[in-house]
Amino acid sequence: MSTPHSPESPPVRLAVVDDDPLVRAGLALMLGGADGIDLVGEGADGTEVAALVARAHPDVVLMDIRMPGMDGLAATEELRRRPGAPEVIVLTTFHADEQVLRAIRAGAAGFVLKDTPPAQIVEAVLRVAAGEPVLSPAVTRRLMARAAGEPADDRQARGARARQRFATLGEREQDVAAAVGRGGSNAEIAAALHLSVATVKTHVSRILARLGLNNRVQIALLVHDAGLLHEDEDGTGDGRLR
Repeated sequence: MSTPHSPESPPVRLAVVDDDPLVRAGLALMLGGADGIDLVGEGADGTEVAALVARAHPDVVLMDIRMPGMDGLAATEELRRRPGAPEVIVLTTFHADEQVLRAIRAGAAGFVLKDTPPAQIVEAVLRVAAGEPVLSPAVTRRLMARAAGEPADDRQARGARARQRFATLGEREQDVAAAVGRGGSNAEIAAALHLSVATVKTHVSRILARLGLNNRVQIALLVHDAGLLHEDEDGTGDGRLR
């Protein structure tokens, strides 16, 4: 899959935060010379993120989850609460589903594994900078399953909140949100709902703004929390609240 960056676009400003100096050096070597990316700063701990962002003004922060002092989860949550925050990509392993889920709920645009090939990390950075979260449908389903394994009381409370928020959307917005929750691309959603791709994009933007969400993955999590994917698994539902 090609990256969305074009030669005419300014380079994506990237900051790397990881407590391991060897990892930082490797990422700097890998990403510093990549076409379309400008490495503008590095940090060794979550407590350094706010000052790093204020100083370097990155478009994207590549954030390690496990760090001393303030870990990447807390740093992501704090950062994404600020107006005009950069996008965050979490560095993790497949053994950290719970942490990844928390990071996505906090507003991270996706994650990459530390052993991901360099070209794929570069592509992830460019895609996130272009507004496209980097979570495959398979990974999204994995995170949904993790969310489903939370304690029943937590699920019920989260579900009630999610259904209340979902109910604030118009009928067409609910249709589009449910389709996003099922992992549909804009083109697939447009075909299924007999809309233009541009109209789907407009609906997605309105859903994000109305619900105060950061990206499509958060829409999918909200739809899942509201229980609408379970209602729609047989393919007969329309994904709306009753």
